[in-house]
Amino acid sequence: MGTETVDEAGAATGAQATNDEEKVEAIDGDERAGESGTEGRPEENTPEETASEETAPEETAPAGPSGVGQGAGAVVAAGLGIVSLTGSWVSTVASARETLVGQLRTSSTASVSQQIKEVYGNAWHATALWGGLFALAALIVGVVVLARPAFGAPGKPQAVWIKSVAWGGVALGVIGLFLAVLKYTDVLLGLPSAG
Repeated sequence: MGTETVDEAGAATGAQATNDEEKVEAIDGDERAGESGTEGRPEENTPEETASEETAPEETAPAGPSGVGQGAGAVVAAGLGIVSLTGSWVSTVASARETLVGQLRTSSTASVSQQIKEVYGNAWHATALWGGLFALAALIVGVVVLARPAFGAPGKPQAVWIKSVAWGGVALGVIGLFLAVLKYTDVLLGLPSAG
């Protein structure tokens, strides 16, 4: 029995060695086939060819306008529209100035209606005027942004977000202009009567 175990172990080792030799021969055969030619195998690029393909400049279409200016214009239009509705530093200063001028112009003997008109009415109109100017600016900038593709690059579509923000600026400008006219003409929140 002891000899049978040794013989079996020797046979197993011999079989393993034969398998290892076959694997080495198969690898050597593949390498030689790769050196001699590429029959039946797909072509592979050499490192030099790969490097030259990676560094070759790609042919691209000439770059057109990026739309950054149109996007900025749309945001400015929306911002001006919001300022026309909420008020601005300029309109606050103009209103305070008109209040001061009204106080200086009216005498203590002036009627109450005259004092209301000079002190508060002119300040209210100054605020409405500046709000209307900001609204008009928002309206103009928004329309220019929306009309720009027709004059710049007609083949290139305008980004959707630019259109949306520009339309928002136009809408805010129209609303602000409408409210400014109503305030200036005393239809909306007119001055109280003194009588």
